[in-house]
Amino acid sequence: MKVGLLGCRGSFPATGAAFSRYGGDTAAVAIARDGEEPSLLLDAGTGLRNLERSRPFHGTVLLTHWHWDHTHGIPFATQLDHPEARVTLVAPTEGIPVRSVLRQILGPPHFPIGPGGLRGAWEFEARERLCRREGFEILALPVPHKGGLTLGYRVEADGQAIAYLPDHAFDSSPTREVGELCRGVDLLIHDGQHRDAEFPTTAYLGHTTVERAVRLAASMEVRRLVVFHHDPARTDDELDEIGRSLPGWAVVARQGETLTLGDAVATREAHSLSPQ
Repeated sequence: MKVGLLGCRGSFPATGAAFSRYGGDTAAVAIARDGEEPSLLLDAGTGLRNLERSRPFHGTVLLTHWHWDHTHGIPFATQLDHPEARVTLVAPTEGIPVRSVLRQILGPPHFPIGPGGLRGAWEFEARERLCRREGFEILALPVPHKGGLTLGYRVEADGQAIAYLPDHAFDSSPTREVGELCRGVDLLIHDGQHRDAEFPTTAYLGHTTVERAVRLAASMEVRRLVVFHHDPARTDDELDEIGRSLPGWAVVARQGETLTLGDAVATREAHSLSPQ
């Protein structure tokens, strides 16, 4: 599998020279089977605009939750909002149809068009606990966060496993669901918005710290940790410092990189996700 980091920020985009190396777009990740174009997207933040493909997107978008930083890319991603696109949007709901929830954030008076104005063939589905999509086995389970039902995902194919928990209010003991999602994965993409020293004043936001993410990954015997969902005020220099503090099996997410999963731990490539 190949994992493209399209956007790695949390809360809102970051702009300016101080954020140029790690990128400023919000959460979006593209997953492809080897030799194929991405057919599975995790979240739809502003990073979704960075998806590069040779044709309009055909595949599935999995939302972890409905916060703005995970949805704002939907009407701006030209590979999805395209007459020839075929998109299935899967999202957590609490008894409300997915299309109706999307209409609350995508439509007048907040936006010029509603879901019906998206070009291409769009389908809207509530999440299932376990399903198969685009050739991937997907497990979706709730994780602690703030502001409504939030999911984490475990994605498996070809004997490899990825866990994606970009928003996780992890304290000291992981829930049973978090254990099911993360245990033994080849790659864990995890919330690291804060540092331990900041946490007394930031815990109310519903995220976790870099240091706690490392401890969680170690306890789950994860092969590679990617620290994700960076604070929008966290500069490149500060992210460099975080990177230097991490163990050798952990890295700081950098927008535009591709992580390739193989027999060894994931390797990093500084280019966009595209078929070979």
